[in-house]
Amino acid sequence: MMMQLLETPNQKNSLFNAMNRFIGAVNNMDQTVMVPSLLRDVPLDEESEMSAMKSDMDDSDMYSYYQLLKSIRRDIEWGVRCAGERRMESMKITRMDSSASCSSSISSEEDEEEDEDLEKQFQFHLTGLQGVLSKLTLQANSLTKRYKQEIGIGGWGQ
Repeated sequence: MMMQLLETPNQKNSLFNAMNRFIGAVNNMDQTVMVPSLLRDVPLDEESEMSAMKSDMDDSDMYSYYQLLKSIRRDIEWGVRCAGERRMESMKITRMDSSASCSSSISSEEDEEEDEDLEKQFQFHLTGLQGVLSKLTLQANSLTKRYKQEIGIGGWGQ
């Protein structure tokens, strides 16, 4: 479990703190949602922060979104896995194919071109990642609040 640190004004927008806020929100959601199956077939609230994600998901109920947020937290904490590894995990296959690889090869010409723009690429992706993490944090907090309302404890700890 990651230790949450106090933020200074200069660190407010750091990637580490954005990840920490998201992980904290998902941990809070996970601790609050004692019976995840109660989220099944509960539609995402059209007027909440979660509605933005609805169009991107096939299953648009709160349970699916709960699972998605937990999966993203797991990827941040343990690293991103390739699609094949995710499929095997979801099918609960314990033997991993050691020949499967997530890496791709880049030719030396492409590598040289990419080196020139690494700082620009980093800044672009860092800004995008921080924006996405902020939205996901709001959505995890919204799901937690909605769960409390669904089970009748909406007035507690808000």
